Amino acid sequence: MSDQFVISIIDDYQPCRDSMRRLLRTLGYAADVFSSAADFLASRRLSETACLIADIHMPAMTGVELYRHLIEAGHRIPTILVTAYPNDADRARVLKDGVHCYLGKPVDERLLSQCLRAALTSIGVPKNDS
Repeated sequence: MSDQFVISIIDDYQPCRDSMRRLLRTLGYAADVFSSAADFLASRRLSETACLIADIHMPAMTGVELYRHLIEAGHRIPTILVTAYPNDADRARVLKDGVHCYLGKPVDERLLSQCLRAALTSIGVPKNDS
């Protein structure tokens, strides 16, 4: 597991946060979780985050709003958005905006692993062959 970077997970539903963190750790990634976009933005992990996994439907600030906020603030963190309510129009829009992957819940472990490798490779993090 790399201590040089972290995958940050933002989801307002604790069981999703916990299961995603366990999954990422089994894949060999350091992961940290946040219950809201505001908690993530206020944390020291913002500057250490190599990839962001965020739920789309959260109160206060959605995953899409968080992604746009980060881009506007100059933080170009590869982002994977997840949702229990996937649809093609939203998928096309966020991918066009630069989101790395858009996945439905429950998240397919194989697809998530592929998205993570591609996202991290895009910023020069060595490939994790887990």
